Amino acid sequence: MRILIAEDDDNFRTLITEVLGQAGHTPMPEMNGRLAWERLLCEGADMVVTDINMPEMDGFQLLAKIRASDIHQAIPVLMLTIRAFAEDQVAGYETGADDYLTKPFDSGVLIARIHALERRILKRTDSKTG
Repeated sequence: MRILIAEDDDNFRTLITEVLGQAGHTPMPEMNGRLAWERLLCEGADMVVTDINMPEMDGFQLLAKIRASDIHQAIPVLMLTIRAFAEDQVAGYETGADDYLTKPFDSGVLIARIHALERRILKRTDSKTG
């Protein structure tokens, strides 16, 4: 899976990239939502993992652009953020997030959630071809 990562913190971006790479995925790291959006438009992706608090374009703005896009609206999006309040999680889901994980995170839990989203993609693909 090609997974676009929007994360402004260098340490978290590196960690997420390494965890996803070790799990056999192709990470596509970017340092903010604007750069992630531009890369998505140019290269596409199978899934997006995004922080919320980022300069230039935050995770909610990136998610809104993805959901408003005819081409990319069905891409699964996992919000991975330090914002642990219930209202932040509700806002993420209401904006269109498929999942929400707070930092710090367990690498095994991140991969399990990525695999759960991947299964949804595969089911959707199977239903279109079957």
